[in-house]
Amino acid sequence: MKTESGKLSRRRFLKESTAAVAAALTIRRPGLARGAEKELSRAGVVVLLGPPGAGKSEQSRRLTERYSIPAISTGDLLRDHVRRGTPLGLQADSYMRAGKLVPDSLMNPILEDRMSQPDCERGFILDGYPRTLAQAESLGALLKNKSLPTHVILLDVPTERLFKLLTGRRVCPRCNRSYNIYFQPPKKEGVCDVDNASLVQRSDDKEEVIRRRLDTYQKETVPAIEYYASQGRLERVNGDQPPEKVAAEIEAKLAAP
Repeated sequence: MKTESGKLSRRRFLKESTAAVAAALTIRRPGLARGAEKELSRAGVVVLLGPPGAGKSEQSRRLTERYSIPAISTGDLLRDHVRRGTPLGLQADSYMRAGKLVPDSLMNPILEDRMSQPDCERGFILDGYPRTLAQAESLGALLKNKSLPTHVILLDVPTERLFKLLTGRRVCPRCNRSYNIYFQPPKKEGVCDVDNASLVQRSDDKEEVIRRRLDTYQKETVPAIEYYASQGRLERVNGDQPPEKVAAEIEAKLAAP
């Protein structure tokens, strides 16, 4: 006959064993410090700023994998509309081919719709927006009711390196992974490491277009950067280093109180 103390010991054993199994089955993200899961649960909005070719797409991809929130690339959204031949895409295509900014009257409605999707509830990453002071102000209005923390990160890259970064860029048309034939080539020349698709050079990465894009960046986007800096919300990261080091700096900024 079992004693009452024996029953208690058995209950305690089962309770402790169950807790141990549950702890062993808990999946933690690699490399995260204790308590980081709680921080990830609140995620937030990450605004990536920087000149063309600074590596915003690469860093947004890394952030998506790290924090499990979607990356919203306005360039990708527009190119999708161009490929599908939508009215918005047809209007935007002429601006993109000329290296000019797509007007807010075309960009803001599609962005607002994307931000309202269910996968953006915990947060998202903005790659390539805002590009102007007016867009920065519009974004503030759009985010006002979302109650999400917002981080504004500027990737600094010297202008003289941007030409090689841009002219050397190749993109996978399937998964949108970016490479650079000078600084970050694929394992096999001209082929994506992930899905073996043939890499392509975007029409807006041609040298004559790049010069216009950089000029546009100075005139239109720098005022938006100064706007965030004047509010004390701008975080600068050295973008002229290997992508993994850039990612580490960004994560350190996001983790700071």
